[in-house]
Amino acid sequence: MSISNRINVELKGDRVIWMIVAFLAICSILSVYSSTGTIAYKMKEGNTTYYLIKQILTLGTGIFLAYLCYLLHYMKYSKWAPMLLVTAIGLLFFTLLFGTDINSARRWITIPFVGITFQSSDFAKLALIIYVARETASRQEQIKDFKTAFLPILTPILIVCGLIAVANLSTALVLFTTCIIMMYIGRVQLKYIGYLLGFGIILFAVILFVSYVSGYGRAETWISRIREFIMNSDGGYQIKQAKIAIAKGGWFGLGPGNGMQRNHLPSPYADYIYAMIMEEFGIIGALFIMILYIWLFVRSVRLVTRSPKAFGALLAVGLSIILVIQALANMAVSVDLVPVTGLALPMISMGGTSLIFSCVSFGIILSVSKYIENKHEEKNSNKQSLAD
Repeated sequence: MSISNRINVELKGDRVIWMIVAFLAICSILSVYSSTGTIAYKMKEGNTTYYLIKQILTLGTGIFLAYLCYLLHYMKYSKWAPMLLVTAIGLLFFTLLFGTDINSARRWITIPFVGITFQSSDFAKLALIIYVARETASRQEQIKDFKTAFLPILTPILIVCGLIAVANLSTALVLFTTCIIMMYIGRVQLKYIGYLLGFGIILFAVILFVSYVSGYGRAETWISRIREFIMNSDGGYQIKQAKIAIAKGGWFGLGPGNGMQRNHLPSPYADYIYAMIMEEFGIIGALFIMILYIWLFVRSVRLVTRSPKAFGALLAVGLSIILVIQALANMAVSVDLVPVTGLALPMISMGGTSLIFSCVSFGIILSVSKYIENKHEEKNSNKQSLAD
């Protein structure tokens, strides 16, 4: 069997989404290598490939897990949804109480003996989206009853987003927005979505107030970032360095490895990796990356129109929405359209759990697309049999 035939047999589902995964993986390796060369040289005694190898191993693990998720029938995730949600809430509570404090934020759990950190919010995002997709899909007939239908959806959203918001407001807002869009697509009445929005605003306001008064959390950081964004039109040090990178890159960029702003940008391999991409690959390269994410959303919406089951449609579109919103937010920070958020660029920024769970999300989306493709093939086969 030829390699192309083998790929066609093994990799079913939406070929465009498979291609998007491949392109993002290649961009990740190139961008991380370019942005970490100087840091690796200083921190790892001249070993400029240290972070590149680490990224390749993490990315390889993520793609392997994505493939496993792709092999599973997506309805299994519906069965696991309640267990995943309870586990996620437990991990978030544990993180707030006993998590590792890095940069005045408790977002990570350090795994004993191995020293690896695990960001519980990444798991919680995935768990909540699966749960919301399951509950919205399974309650289509009773969705108008607030107590018996909507409350089981509203309460978990507020709990999970509230727990995440204490240490990571931007992630909580992105997840909250994603859940609202999913409910709208799931035909939840607008007044109930309005209730959720109102409760969410109150919840985030209370968290901000308590954090500011008590000194626990990151309220002062959030306020200072918003104040700087509003009052300082030129931006702070981070934004100024990002603007320099963009200006140097022009339309076509300086070429891979030729960017110099990695020596000045904070987190050029994570929060500001898009600015590095613009410096080395120019506006054309940056637009190509943006188009990949938008294309992912378009292909996921296509799955919604073709999926015979509501859960699969909501699951695929929910996961794609949070990936795309997070990507656009990261890009918007680099070009000074929104305040600094600290959100990574999915599938591209250097990272551990963020990269792993981005890959897992792609795997689940591809699982849905594989099922839809198989159903269409069966339908066409039956039609052909009847015609014969």
